[in-house]
Amino acid sequence: MELILENIAKHVSLTPEEQALFLSRTETKIYKAKTILLNAGEVCKHSYFVNSGILRSFNINDNIVEHVLAFSCPGWWMSDMYSFFSQKPGQLFIEVLEEAEVVSLSKENQEQLYLEIPKLERFFRILIENSLVANQQRLMDNLSLPAEERFEKFCTKYGTLVHKVPQKQIASFIGVTPEFFSKMKARLLKK
Repeated sequence: MELILENIAKHVSLTPEEQALFLSRTETKIYKAKTILLNAGEVCKHSYFVNSGILRSFNINDNIVEHVLAFSCPGWWMSDMYSFFSQKPGQLFIEVLEEAEVVSLSKENQEQLYLEIPKLERFFRILIENSLVANQQRLMDNLSLPAEERFEKFCTKYGTLVHKVPQKQIASFIGVTPEFFSKMKARLLKK
């Protein structure tokens, strides 16, 4: 069973015919590292599911500083949700960090699948709810937890990424400068 079907099966049960229909509406591609799947200012027309590799979403502010919003590992979905649902230009970039096999589902096909397989609407609602909860928790963590605890949470959630992702991107994700992150990491290693 493909990873994406296993992901769906965690929340809803599809018949073999429904699975085939779902897969027929997706497109799977292999992307090289540093490929940009979405640029800020574009309308996000796809949601992406990671079969292998790593994606990240980020924004670049007026001072040309990157702010990493999320990483996506195998078995995870990624999209610019604001742009995807509003169909307005978004503010996020989505980049492939290491060669990745990615399944894309267009907004148009997703909407069509809701009509043809109504339980998929429930599946995507659950994904959106989980994303909302995770984003709210991350916001609260960034407002209230010290950097060390935010890094510990990062390690718990994205344990395999600690050695695969550049430190400056981890620093950006937890909301500190690369210099502070380096000093903090050295302190933590001494403990």
